[in-house]
Amino acid sequence: MGVATTAGLAACGGSNDSSGKPTIVASTNVWGSIAAAIAGTDAEVESIIDSPTEDPHEYQTSPSDAAHIRDAALVIVNGGHYDEFAEKAAEGRGKPTINAFDMKAGVAAGDENEHVWYDVPTVDAVAAKIATELGTVDAEHAQAYTERADAFRGRLKEISAITDGIAAAHPKSPVLQTEPLAHYLLLAAGADDRTPPAFAEAVEQGTDPAPADVAAVRELLTAKQVRALVYNAQTENKTTEDVAATAKTAGIPVLEATETLPEGTDYIQWQTGNAQALAKALG
Repeated sequence: MGVATTAGLAACGGSNDSSGKPTIVASTNVWGSIAAAIAGTDAEVESIIDSPTEDPHEYQTSPSDAAHIRDAALVIVNGGHYDEFAEKAAEGRGKPTINAFDMKAGVAAGDENEHVWYDVPTVDAVAAKIATELGTVDAEHAQAYTERADAFRGRLKEISAITDGIAAAHPKSPVLQTEPLAHYLLLAAGADDRTPPAFAEAVEQGTDPAPADVAAVRELLTAKQVRALVYNAQTENKTTEDVAATAKTAGIPVLEATETLPEGTDYIQWQTGNAQALAKALG
């Protein structure tokens, strides 16, 4: 697939499009949505991946993608080997590139995870950095970028308020994931992730989990040793579908999570909904 537009179509060539506005290219529509909230109408935002059927781990950069990344005034990648196609394309381009994984803060050793868009503090830091970088390349609208970033960061606190509430009301609630996608959401909510690491790793790598690990996951569900299942709807296979079916049969709430932004929503709406769904499941 080609580059998809998040906030207006930007032409390829140079750091500014034909409208004279700076162009931002994000590896996925998650970071594209965050950038668009800060860019407003003063900059154009494009997302390389904007479809729930695309897997950033496996995506191959097209010549058009590479050109857009090379020419953009600002590039935003997730990092952490999650979207290596964009990381590699941005190497040596001589213009600002924000690597979200490199900006994570306050994450304890052993708690690192590449799905950093589920980590509110990291998103907050990236939002501030986007405003700073845009203000440098487009000084005329620097104040507007800062104001929109401040407003966005204020709304992030609403998400944290929900997860803080979960942690206070339901500390150490046991949960299960088909893979460690919502790691930071569960961490913020003070949940106890009971997923066998080998099972999660196998699913994430697209390999078959060991029978013993599958059996352990089924036991967690059938014995109701967990209170919710977080299900990655974008990496379904026979094993994960069976896990979801087992959870539903056992009466365990199944929370669908995704790696890219669902159609018709923005980042704040999406993550607020995820936090609210977890609160409901654990409440």
